[in-house]
Amino acid sequence: MILVITLVILCLALLIGMSVPLAFGLTMIYVAYAGGHDFSTLLTSGHWRMNALVLMAIPLFIMAGGIMAKGRIAAPLVELANLFVGRYKGGLSAAAVVASAIFGSISGSASATLTCIGSIMLPQLKAANYPRGLSAAIVANAAPLGLLIPPSSLMIIYAWVTRQSVLQVFLATIIPGLILVFLLVVVNFFLLRNNKEIKTMPPVENFPKEVAQTTWRAIPAIIMPVIILGGIYGGIMTPTEAAGIAVIYAIPVGFLVYKGLNRSNFGDVILETATTTGVVMVMFFMVMIVSRLLIFEDIPGLAKSLVFSVSDNPIVIMLMVNVVLVLIGMLMDDVSGILLGAPMLFPIITELGIDPVQFAAIIGVNLGMGNVTPPTAPLLYLGARVGNTPVVEMIWPTLIMILFAWIPTLIITTYVPEVSLWLPNLLLGR
Repeated sequence: MILVITLVILCLALLIGMSVPLAFGLTMIYVAYAGGHDFSTLLTSGHWRMNALVLMAIPLFIMAGGIMAKGRIAAPLVELANLFVGRYKGGLSAAAVVASAIFGSISGSASATLTCIGSIMLPQLKAANYPRGLSAAIVANAAPLGLLIPPSSLMIIYAWVTRQSVLQVFLATIIPGLILVFLLVVVNFFLLRNNKEIKTMPPVENFPKEVAQTTWRAIPAIIMPVIILGGIYGGIMTPTEAAGIAVIYAIPVGFLVYKGLNRSNFGDVILETATTTGVVMVMFFMVMIVSRLLIFEDIPGLAKSLVFSVSDNPIVIMLMVNVVLVLIGMLMDDVSGILLGAPMLFPIITELGIDPVQFAAIIGVNLGMGNVTPPTAPLLYLGARVGNTPVVEMIWPTLIMILFAWIPTLIITTYVPEVSLWLPNLLLGR
């Protein structure tokens, strides 16, 4: 009964527009009161769980993403991609998908990716006569790629909550992320195949020279993900150290190379980072206490018993787990979804014998799809605002992308463990 009332309180609080930390706080008060728990003990437990060095990576990656957006560091990457694919019908929107994957991996935020890449690409897509609803839908569907393409701050949170290796989780999400990138690009070309109004870039007279010049301009931007990924996968840096290096590198590049940063907007980046970090950390604290309370009440055990009472078929159970995760993604942002879904469903997947590292990829794909799944679809509404496009024009292309890109990626990730586990096994000898 406590589980049902807890979920009802949480869902109603979110549906009436209450902020996520407050919604979890209200849930925490109910569960603590109903179970007769001592608040001082709960607060101490929450403080202890928050005392983790890996969490320092979250604000640092948020700041790095903000500097990339304000400092115009992402723009040269888009220019380079456009040079190769902009001459083909659908090439410009395909470049938006790839750019979203690159930027999203560093910022770790789907909304930041959508805002940054959308502000760069959507005007270009409009000028090239791409359908505005399709353009906004493509960018919105590509924005969650940062949940899967490492180094993803969301996967750092998953590793922290479930006590897994951050590096293993990073490696597990690479191939599912690349599969999703490929399928989104293919669906994009399919949707635009008969459109005769799209303008393509004129042929470049001296293509090798133009490539060399554009690459030269983009080198400082390219170096940033190389430093981060090379440092982490090379064992030179931890994710927290890599995030710090990313910030230190991005500041002079934004100020001196691309000259998008100035004292005014750099102050805005710091303020936005501090605000976002404060909200996220309060959310972490509340969710950790709620998770602790749910464990005290054996709610994960009850949920496991409920699921296994319906069926003991692993295929059916994983289908139910996926549906729950998509619903969570539809109702709340990706950070909240990870914090709520991971501890609640973890006992179920371990009982099934699913590798926790594989579950990282499963939960990432699910929450990303939930963020663009109507009718709630928080990223669709943000994409509509960024692209100044009615949401109704985005619905149909989004449903096509869900059906032919997101769902196939989810099925492969869920039922073919090797897709997620091959790289961790190969590189780390698991």
